[in-house]
Amino acid sequence: MRIDVWSDIACPWCYIGKRRLETALEGFEHSDDVEVVWHSFELDPSAPVPPVEKASAMLERKYGGGPEQIAAMQDRVSQLAAAEGLAYRLDETLHLNTRDGHRLIHLALETGGPELQGQLKEAFLDAYFVQALDVTDHAVLRRVAVEQGLEEAAVDRVLGSSEYDEDVTADVRQARAYGANGVPFFVIDERYGISGAQPAEVFAGAIAQAWDESHPVLQTLGAVGGTDAEVCGPDGCEIPAR
Repeated sequence: MRIDVWSDIACPWCYIGKRRLETALEGFEHSDDVEVVWHSFELDPSAPVPPVEKASAMLERKYGGGPEQIAAMQDRVSQLAAAEGLAYRLDETLHLNTRDGHRLIHLALETGGPELQGQLKEAFLDAYFVQALDVTDHAVLRRVAVEQGLEEAAVDRVLGSSEYDEDVTADVRQARAYGANGVPFFVIDERYGISGAQPAEVFAGAIAQAWDESHPVLQTLGAVGGTDAEVCGPDGCEIPAR
């Protein structure tokens, strides 16, 4: 089974949703047969490089609230993140562009498959939300990527070019085609779309249902209107009584 996930590195609900999906998979008996593939989505593709303000300042302008209102909103999100084991530092995070990070996540998928891609996705989310790092800084991106096992030369090649730029754009286009206007957005086995950081129970139910539908259990039935019929087995054949 395959689960496709669209998310942004700078999306607080995306990291929370990732943890809840992982919780659901931990309780799924066929989790070893589930592949998770990450796709790009940019909440603000016009965000400047390098960043010029904190995310909180951008939120004040976008929603029209004062510092106290934005701080209260961030505190609430941080509490929900803490419930998933994530120590957010939202008061320190920057409003920034995430395209270079997404391009490296595509590099990880191509060179190391979904496992390496998932590791790099996790590392970038941690760098941004837990460490409050500037993930537009090529030095930061390079260090994090190399720590996860990517080759430094390949990382530098991507960062110094537009490689995987079209892949990022294609991911966003596909999300729109699915009707996703926000993230996180999950597609379970190409059967079910789930929008938002739903509770783990919602993911668990959708995963189990999709699995059952793609792995139907054969039901053995006798003849219509009849009773159990005679069979032959390792110990011989049944002989009906007169």
